[in-house]
Amino acid sequence: MIEILYLLAAVTFIVGLRQLGGPRTARNGNRVAALGMLLALVITLVAEDIINWGTVVAGLAVGGVIGAWFALRVQMTSMPQMVAAFNGFGGAASALVAAVAVVEFGLADIAPETSITLLLSTVIGAVTFTGSFIAFGKLQGILPGRPLVFPGQRLVNGALAIGLVGVAIWAAISGEVAGYWVVAGIGLVVGVMAVIPIGGADMPVVISLLNSFSGLAAAAAGFAIESNALIIGGALVGAAGLILTVQMTEAMNRSLANVLFAGFGTEGGGAVGEMIDKPVNRATADDVAIALAYAESVMIVPGYGLAVAQAQHAVRKLADALEESGVEVHYAIHPVAGRMPGHMNVLLAEADVPYEQLLDLEQADPQFPETDVVLILGANDVVNPSARDDSSSPIYGMPILNVDHAARVIVVKRSLSPGFAGIDNPLFYDDKTLMYFTDAKAGIEEAHSALKTL
Repeated sequence: MIEILYLLAAVTFIVGLRQLGGPRTARNGNRVAALGMLLALVITLVAEDIINWGTVVAGLAVGGVIGAWFALRVQMTSMPQMVAAFNGFGGAASALVAAVAVVEFGLADIAPETSITLLLSTVIGAVTFTGSFIAFGKLQGILPGRPLVFPGQRLVNGALAIGLVGVAIWAAISGEVAGYWVVAGIGLVVGVMAVIPIGGADMPVVISLLNSFSGLAAAAAGFAIESNALIIGGALVGAAGLILTVQMTEAMNRSLANVLFAGFGTEGGGAVGEMIDKPVNRATADDVAIALAYAESVMIVPGYGLAVAQAQHAVRKLADALEESGVEVHYAIHPVAGRMPGHMNVLLAEADVPYEQLLDLEQADPQFPETDVVLILGANDVVNPSARDDSSSPIYGMPILNVDHAARVIVVKRSLSPGFAGIDNPLFYDDKTLMYFTDAKAGIEEAHSALKTL
């Protein structure tokens, strides 16, 4: 019966993950997967019968209160940092499971294949833990978002990696517990050293990759303690995270090696100084309202500026007003818009934007030449024509939303500051572009009010 219940829990993981693939079913998928995890946890506690129930209840109470507090307090703009923290704690949990097994049984008395899985769980978990919190620090602004590099850094990282593998092999062969702790310590250092040279522009990819690592660490721990539920759950997380990582690197037309080792995303990079003084077409709320009122089709492109301003509800109201006037409205979502995968989709879903209005890159691009007005809300790099036209640009070759093919472009942005990639955007200086310098939420509300007076 226990094995059947474990199998049922595993099925809920798979069903939940499948439902998470679509916006209409994502919330239910989250509930199904959570229910499966609860089932697996209860089965384990009952079957093993080695747990102090007072400790379990206390842990559930403390964890529940902390989780509820974060759920209520953390803003959507900080969700990438939260995901990074979750990845880190997931990796740490897997490493701690391995540590308990080592302390209880010792490496010398464990079968070689089990020793290897324990060491793998420890290495991956330790790297995920420190790497995730370095990513958290970069996104939160605690650490500089630019790549932190020093002379000989790759040699140091290579030496650490070789040392890590060497000590792990020695520990597995000799059964020395001291080797296990050395492996754990080096893994923690490798996590830091691997992420600090990666720029803020690539943090979404790093978070996705570390998410995959946290799953692999869990799967390795599952092999070590012979937990099928942990193996299946970890494998699903690892595979899903890896697939998402590949999709994101493809969306940026870059390899994973380039993301990890190129040091891309320096602050203030590119030709900002050369273009910052060029004239732009400044717009007011009335200008924006007039352009939108006389359009037949409008494409809204959300970016991180929308998230910062929490402007999704104001945008929805503006879109509703336009639709009531007979304007066709759609939203163009770039795969790497925002600070984490699906960031823009989640924000718009929060405002109950109809799913059929959300277009991905492949769906939106063919429509831009037939679009009267594109309204860009805080997006930068994902609409930068340099990626298409300038072979010297750091983002050259990255698929973008070709918004400049529309009849009119309106950019709602606080300033001409560059995006995460650290390069300026020629779109801002195009004759067909209107720059509406304001907070996204306040600007959209003002434009909405002006629209009502026309």
